[in-house]
Amino acid sequence: MGLRSSILAIVALAALAACSDLGGGDEADAADSKRVALADTDGVEGANATPDFGDDNGKYAKDGECDDMRFAGAGMTSTPLLDEDIKHDATDCRAAFNQGRLTFKGDNVSEATLASSVDAGQISRIQWGDDNGDFANDGECDDKRFEGAGMTSTPLLDSDIKHDASDCRTAFQQGRLALAD
Repeated sequence: MGLRSSILAIVALAALAACSDLGGGDEADAADSKRVALADTDGVEGANATPDFGDDNGKYAKDGECDDMRFAGAGMTSTPLLDEDIKHDATDCRAAFNQGRLTFKGDNVSEATLASSVDAGQISRIQWGDDNGDFANDGECDDKRFEGAGMTSTPLLDSDIKHDASDCRTAFQQGRLALAD
């Protein structure tokens, strides 16, 4: 949001400058308007509103998917999230974040906190099945008992129920799936 606020401020300033160039007011009015436009973005979010994306030293950096578990959303990878990828996929995560396809969950995220955020009791009660489906182990859940960002975009088939266990369990543990109603 900090980036968006800054962009809005720049657009507002450009519009004010254009009005001033067209004789829409004197320099004092333009200066006052500039202060108002900048004041509207000050304090909207703290100085740390934009996350530290880190570098591109991760094994899967620059593959078009964010692998940093500090983020969530449609721009995330469908593969398991690892501590070693935190702050090591900057280009992918920054691009998806700037496009609004990711939200920043915070810096205090790890494999341990990610796993603890999912109800362990619910995970143990789900009958996951096996990986004998035609589309098992492709990084997308194909079991129509689930819904969410971790699901495949292809048509769901009855024959895939309980036959894509690894993909569905991983996405569920990452918080990208829930049981469908």
